[in-house]
Amino acid sequence: MPPVIASASASARPARFGGLDGLRAIAVMLVLGYHLFPRALPGGFLGVDVFFAISGFLITSLLLREAELRGGIKLGAFWRRRARRLLPALALVLLVCTALALLVGGDLLVGIGQQIAGTAFFVSNWVFIAQGADYFARDTPELFRNTWSLSIEEQFYILLPLLVLALLKLRGQSTRAIPLVILGAASALRMADLSVQGVDPTRVYFGSDTHTFGLLLGAAMAMLLHSPRGRALPQTPAHMRQLGYGALTLIGFGILGWLSFTLAEGSPESFQGGFQLAIFAALLLVGTVTRPGALVGRALDAQPLRWIGERSYGIYLWHWPLLLIFSSALDGMPNGLRGAVSTAVVSLLTLGATFAAAAVSYRYVEQPVRRFGLRRSIRMLFQPTGHTSRQRLVAVALGVVLVATVPAGAIAIATAPAQSSAAQAIARGQAALEQSAGTPTPGAGQTPGEQSTGSESAPGATPGEKQPAKKNAPPAPPSGPVLPEGPEISAVGDSVMLASLPELEAAFPGIAVDAAVSRGLGVGVELTTEWAADGSLRTVLVVGLGTNGPIQPDELQALLATAGNRPLVLVNAHADREWIAGVNEELTRFADAHRGVVVADWSGAVSGVEGALAGDDIHPNPSGGEIYATAVQRALEELQQPGEARGFAVPRL
Repeated sequence: MPPVIASASASARPARFGGLDGLRAIAVMLVLGYHLFPRALPGGFLGVDVFFAISGFLITSLLLREAELRGGIKLGAFWRRRARRLLPALALVLLVCTALALLVGGDLLVGIGQQIAGTAFFVSNWVFIAQGADYFARDTPELFRNTWSLSIEEQFYILLPLLVLALLKLRGQSTRAIPLVILGAASALRMADLSVQGVDPTRVYFGSDTHTFGLLLGAAMAMLLHSPRGRALPQTPAHMRQLGYGALTLIGFGILGWLSFTLAEGSPESFQGGFQLAIFAALLLVGTVTRPGALVGRALDAQPLRWIGERSYGIYLWHWPLLLIFSSALDGMPNGLRGAVSTAVVSLLTLGATFAAAAVSYRYVEQPVRRFGLRRSIRMLFQPTGHTSRQRLVAVALGVVLVATVPAGAIAIATAPAQSSAAQAIARGQAALEQSAGTPTPGAGQTPGEQSTGSESAPGATPGEKQPAKKNAPPAPPSGPVLPEGPEISAVGDSVMLASLPELEAAFPGIAVDAAVSRGLGVGVELTTEWAADGSLRTVLVVGLGTNGPIQPDELQALLATAGNRPLVLVNAHADREWIAGVNEELTRFADAHRGVVVADWSGAVSGVEGALAGDDIHPNPSGGEIYATAVQRALEELQQPGEARGFAVPRL
């Protein structure tokens, strides 16, 4: 969340820090790049940490100057300034975007009441943790998810002036900075430690205890660099100072740029050094550009950067909900029109709307409240006596916005669905799975050799005579063009297969399915190995495990070794995630290289089919489940072709 300058009285108003508006502009553009063009800037989420470093430094510097000029810090005035600066813009975003989401409908309103309450009380980060939200998921995300950082900052600002007052009782700037450094280091280490323990990445990212070190270390740097009035600065030659500032700036931007283009979201590397290194780079930049006379600070004060930096708070607030609203509106378009509007167009539309909304909010809402206060601004809004025609127009427009959005917000909260469509699809599959677990399935408990295809007979046996199979011996490949039936099929999959379970069971009665949420191919290899060892792996193996992450060739080889001479169906993946294309290419390459291995083209079959998928564009609705089952059936039919019917798991010649 972009930092905010706290105003003081005219006599206590400090000189402006040069270069910080430019840094804020760069930070907010990193965040925009990450959300609007994630494949181009995968590590752009680090822009939030740049904001944290700026905020900790800036607000602590202002508190130190206030204490120096006034002999103390007025806590009530400090917190009142925070409210004036933050609440008007935030309230406008909450009202307008909730009303727009009500118009669009769909999954945008799931949990909207809790989101608004968490944001209003600056605890949204903990609300999202309690709800089990996934910051790094782009399917059905929360409308106001981006307010997590605002909550962390405001929690910090409640305690910061109290902490500064306590530290001012100590002698020496270094001594005062030490407690802040210790607290910051403890937060950074806790982030790394929880990641090493395997704690959920969203908990690590959202936690106030794990993600406050940028603010704390920024505050520590402010303590160290603060120059009391009357204290002489070190007499270093000007050209040496500029060379030093320039070198440190290049190092800072170099580190930040490298991380922004290479660091993977939610990865162990990000928590175990990535964020910490980004804060180091951000502190280098803040420390150099704000030094008196620094040329890099003047360069960052270029008008376009300064304009964006001054409005960075509004830009940050508006961009995320607008992106979700436009994306959801696109999903609701007819197929033909939806195909004509690409995600890039949605991103550019979001970018334009974000800058326009932030500019209007900054001029007509944020600045008047900062200048006149909240109560006086409201009186001026509803008592337009003496206003110019433009001011009256603005007053009328704001009044219309309030009249339209307040009731719409109340309706949205009252009518919000309890679950997203994706969660409903998964719950439907889970219910079917639990019902299947209590119902005996045909062929259950038999070894693979005991399961009949309806036409198996050993050479020399009487036609139709059932032959005993060797215990735990790999089954013979199906003979003839007979399509395998449910009791002959073992299937392992993720939440997409789980959501398709009712349709799979209807198409293949007696099929054995083991599917669960957030499962990858490695788990599938472990499960099928266990089934093969205990003799429960059936004649045909269906695997649908490509949605939740990249797959490795050695995992496919292990799966093939476990399957033995059993036919293997690999269901490809459909999702707007960066690894999906690579997953599907690897599955196709592997199937092309081995007889008896085919790909069920779920992605190709479901793409563009209206109403087949839930709001996340990943999990199937009932009609999508039928498409999933049909894709598996077609793959099984392909396995009966002459080129696949013999030599299962044998490389093609």
